[in-house]
Amino acid sequence: MQFENSVALVTGGGRGIGQAVALAFADAGADVAVADMDAAIAQETADLVEQSGRRSVAIGVDVREPDSVQAMVQATQKALGDLDIAVNNAGVISIKGIAELGVDDWDQVMAVNARGVFLCTKAEVAVMRRRRHGRIINMSSVVALTGNAGQANYTAAKAGLIGFTKTVAREVASRGITVNALAPGFIETRMVNELGEDLKKQIMERIPLARFGSTEDVAASVAFLASEDAAYITGQVLSVDGGLGL
Repeated sequence: MQFENSVALVTGGGRGIGQAVALAFADAGADVAVADMDAAIAQETADLVEQSGRRSVAIGVDVREPDSVQAMVQATQKALGDLDIAVNNAGVISIKGIAELGVDDWDQVMAVNARGVFLCTKAEVAVMRRRRHGRIINMSSVVALTGNAGQANYTAAKAGLIGFTKTVAREVASRGITVNALAPGFIETRMVNELGEDLKKQIMERIPLARFGSTEDVAASVAFLASEDAAYITGQVLSVDGGLGL
């Protein structure tokens, strides 16, 4: 999977899965726009991309705001050129049971994880459809397929992304754009590392492959969906979860 002369945009690219995705694209030859709410950590990832010999730009973005999203896409085009690949990875999480879950908790997660992906996808499609080519990958989650106690808002948002992805895939297929979703399981990130040893042990017992995934596992799957090897795949959900969702 090679991406020479391609431009990729990764939201939530400052750390974790987003950073691994950005670096995977750079290693395969793409120039990468790294967007994150925290512009400083976006710059750290952009610096790593440039160290690999590719061009990069760091962009501070609030994916909840239409003007901010439009500015992100425009900054990508200005710095690197027209957009070929977009990975809508930015997201937030909260853990509260339904009895404790408040309206603000619900709205905050929905604003980033659902509204944010809608706004990003809309802006990305506007660029790609003029060129009649593009790859969009939306980051869902294994819990969208299985449910998870204490995550009603997060699960609802990530499940909604699956329906959204399938619908947009139908709408833009005639323009040469594929739209797919990835559903990672428990990946070795800061969030998982903060779960505590007892909870991590309980989760591990449910994973047939008996390990947490790496950010590189997810990045490799994103790269596949963005590649020409996946040119005939659209509207699909690829689970990267070690069998957790079985």
